Amino acid sequence: MPTTTPAPAVTAAPEVPPVASPPPHRTPASAWVLLLVLASIWGTSFILMKKGLVVFSALELGAARVSVAALLLLPFALRHVGKVERSRFKWLLLSGVVGTLIPAFLFAYAETRLASGLAGVLNALTAVFTLVVGAAFFGQRLTGLRVLGIGLGLLGTVVLMLLGGSGGDATPSGESNAWYGLYIVLATLGYGVSVNVIKHHFQGIPALAVTGLLLLFIGGPALAFLLLGTEFVYKLQHVPGAWAAFGYIALLATMSTAVAMVLFNKLIQSSTALFASSNTYLVPVVALGWGLLDGENFNLWHLLGMVIILVSVAIIHRAK
Repeated sequence: MPTTTPAPAVTAAPEVPPVASPPPHRTPASAWVLLLVLASIWGTSFILMKKGLVVFSALELGAARVSVAALLLLPFALRHVGKVERSRFKWLLLSGVVGTLIPAFLFAYAETRLASGLAGVLNALTAVFTLVVGAAFFGQRLTGLRVLGIGLGLLGTVVLMLLGGSGGDATPSGESNAWYGLYIVLATLGYGVSVNVIKHHFQGIPALAVTGLLLLFIGGPALAFLLLGTEFVYKLQHVPGAWAAFGYIALLATMSTAVAMVLFNKLIQSSTALFASSNTYLVPVVALGWGLLDGENFNLWHLLGMVIILVSVAIIHRAK
């Protein structure tokens, strides 16, 4: 009988697993914790500035705030100064000047005539300018919805300054004092620059090192100006209540400048620049709470302006 040759077995081709798409970026739980802590610290900073201004001028408060924070972090700055490439020093200087030094003076000037609670509300513009600067200089995608968010943020600012008044004690109507809010608009623009610079140029460098070195560059000039160019020392020696006012400034420098900047830089590195700036959702609530406890005025125009600004921030963060 003829033998039949069995047909060769057909070997199935090995299955190639589908290429998985990269998982979407997820914000770690630690970043949310940092966000809440930062909002609480920064929301309290506006009432601390108000208390410091009872005795000291805006120039003295701004210089003292930066000087104390720089002295606190000086040991960490000296430890890391040799570990950061010199090519990055210019970015540290830029971030320190526009994101810390100048805003310290601008916020102090604003609160000489503007209620601390409203200063906290206008601080929410940080998220708006973070996007604007990111789109202009760092390749951030600017969509139609984000443009809408920017426009709403500016509209809310106009409502606060034109219709809401200052909310301060000097002029209850506040028509003229409200324009002091422009100082805060400029300060938040500086914050937007600083957030993007840190995010794009200091990934992988410990937040404590970035903050300490940043303050090292600006702390010396601030301290020299404080001691030689103001009446700070004289007031401490002769003006009643000066040491109490300085205590508020020292607390402001310790928590809102030194500690908060370390936490904020860490938050920027562990999340995104826009997420880091979203602490501005909660900062106005904390700031307004302290302001109301201190007897500041808050009317419907203030509420409307705050809602518009926070809606703009929400649109910016959710827009793709």
